[in-house]
Amino acid sequence: MHFSSLLLAAISVLPVFGQLSGKVGPLTTHAAKSAKKTCNVLSYGAKADKSTDLGPALLSAFTACKSGGTVVVPAGDFAIKTWVTFEGGKAWALQLDGTIYRTTGTGGGNMLFVRNANDFEMFSSTGKGAIQGNGYDDHKSGKRDGARLLRVEQTTNFSVHDIILVDAPMFHVVISTSTNGEVYNMAIRGGDEGGLDGIDVWGTNIWVHDVMVTNKDECVTVKSPSKNILVENIYCNSSGGCAIGSLGADTAISSVVYKNIYTWKSNQMMMIKSNGGSGYVEDVVFENFIGHGNAYSLDVDQYWSSMTAVAGNGVQLSNITFNNWKGTLANGAQRGPVKVACADKAPCTDITITDLAMWTETGSKQTYSCRSGYGSGFCLKKGTGASYVAVTSTQTAAPTGYSAVSMKDDLKTAFGTASSIPIPTMPASFYPNTPPVSKLAGQ
Repeated sequence: MHFSSLLLAAISVLPVFGQLSGKVGPLTTHAAKSAKKTCNVLSYGAKADKSTDLGPALLSAFTACKSGGTVVVPAGDFAIKTWVTFEGGKAWALQLDGTIYRTTGTGGGNMLFVRNANDFEMFSSTGKGAIQGNGYDDHKSGKRDGARLLRVEQTTNFSVHDIILVDAPMFHVVISTSTNGEVYNMAIRGGDEGGLDGIDVWGTNIWVHDVMVTNKDECVTVKSPSKNILVENIYCNSSGGCAIGSLGADTAISSVVYKNIYTWKSNQMMMIKSNGGSGYVEDVVFENFIGHGNAYSLDVDQYWSSMTAVAGNGVQLSNITFNNWKGTLANGAQRGPVKVACADKAPCTDITITDLAMWTETGSKQTYSCRSGYGSGFCLKKGTGASYVAVTSTQTAAPTGYSAVSMKDDLKTAFGTASSIPIPTMPASFYPNTPPVSKLAGQ
């Protein structure tokens, strides 16, 4: 049996694990951690006055609980102007039930940086814990290289869940070179411009699910190197859309599944983006995608003009399946529902597009375009072979079965960059007619 068939069969049998290679999440519960020791930041000098710097108290509480215990930021409004690096903790948790506000005028880096941890959990017990980055204070003057709200690096057996992240000066969440992780039940809301990524992840055996992202850059994006990544129940609600990339030299990405992805008024539903480079992306499935009002839909672009070309013949894309895509797109004549532009010196192989039915919201025609891509579906050429120039076809009748449901929380207007973005409540669902895998905190 072909690998992609085996992969789809495995997903249907094991929907929880999908393309994961084993257990994800912390080794012990936060209840067990709290029973061992609890370090409330109020006991270390913090004040819920939206003025006193939380940073020193947060670091002191971590130092006291880093060998086993729970650091608690209780309900209330806290200010932070000193960034905190949580280095080397084991069997500890960070319970964020209050709201942390970035003090305007502070610098770059990582506001909260979890590094070299094992058996770690960050969560809100109420589902109302939040970080307000006040990024608009930077963005209104053109500054976009400020702080990331949360970074988890070289960490294993961890989870981040049931928290809300708003208006990062730069990125919202970065999961870097980590293993056996789970990120879920989150609402991320950023400004309407590039460089304000929702979730960027690279590592091994990581599950990202039940997340809503509003911004104008990455929704949930897998970067290199990565293996055994499962991304599901994602709500890109006026966003840049999901992606794999940007891909450069020595790319190494394999065994990735994106499933149950809903995308509203975004740059794309899914993009694989590169320009030159080397290495591979292989054994990937994108299934159950619903889109409305997006610029691009299925977009493989190995000549991505927003990226400076990298030396190399191009990243080799192989054994990639797109299955069950439905909905509408903004303007199918300008940007059709299928664009596969593969590297001429490294043509794509074994690309499969099945059960894709989408139709334009503007006009009465749409185009499909393929370049140097081999496989089955639409304008792809069968078999394998040399490069070929772009082949374009035009469709003038709506395909059967393109209609798809919308989500009630779809934003009518994106948030700008010149004023504060309000802290949202957690949506009840992140994909149509699909409850969250894990119950939302506080409900």
